[in-house]
Amino acid sequence: MKLAPYAVDFKQSKGRAVEEPSADGRSPYQRDRDRIIHSSAFRRLQYKTQVMTNSEDGDFRTRLTHTLEVAQLSRSLARRLDLDDDLAELCALAHDLGHPPFGHSGEDALNEKMKDYGGFDHNLQTLSIVRKLECRYGNFDGLNLTWESLEGIGKHNGPFDKKIQNNALVKDLKPKTYASLEAQIAALCDDIAYNHHDLDDGIATGK
Repeated sequence: MKLAPYAVDFKQSKGRAVEEPSADGRSPYQRDRDRIIHSSAFRRLQYKTQVMTNSEDGDFRTRLTHTLEVAQLSRSLARRLDLDDDLAELCALAHDLGHPPFGHSGEDALNEKMKDYGGFDHNLQTLSIVRKLECRYGNFDGLNLTWESLEGIGKHNGPFDKKIQNNALVKDLKPKTYASLEAQIAALCDDIAYNHHDLDDGIATGK
């Protein structure tokens, strides 16, 4: 597929913190996507509630099913716009790795409990997971994702808040600027997905 001039070109990637040999048949963003899918943090999304408490029959969305819906939308929209659909998809797959259960209410509650320690920000927690906490490789901590993947994951909602722009996890990601269009597509598709499925789940409760 020919990419649009405004798309991210993986051939111009800024690379990884720890250099690795290229993989035959897969672009750097395809490798990053696969690392996210195989991470422990991704599997844990299945136990995190989205809005409704998960039922035994599995009718209501969890963070995992929400994430898969966002990824599908992101890939389709990015492809339609001639963007790098692998980068858009991986941003979508990782966008909620650091999110606690119970939607934004859960984040607000955790932020209040953590206020004496700088508060809680789910995007910052996501970066902590992919840059430090996931330890699946012997040569480095984290998943050693490309710079573009890290930027897109951390800034899909826009530039970092001023209170965290000097945090070591974000200082090298141009914290005051917007991320790629691929990352912004993931954020838009997040809104599309939850605005529709939260209503769908609400109706399904019959209340």
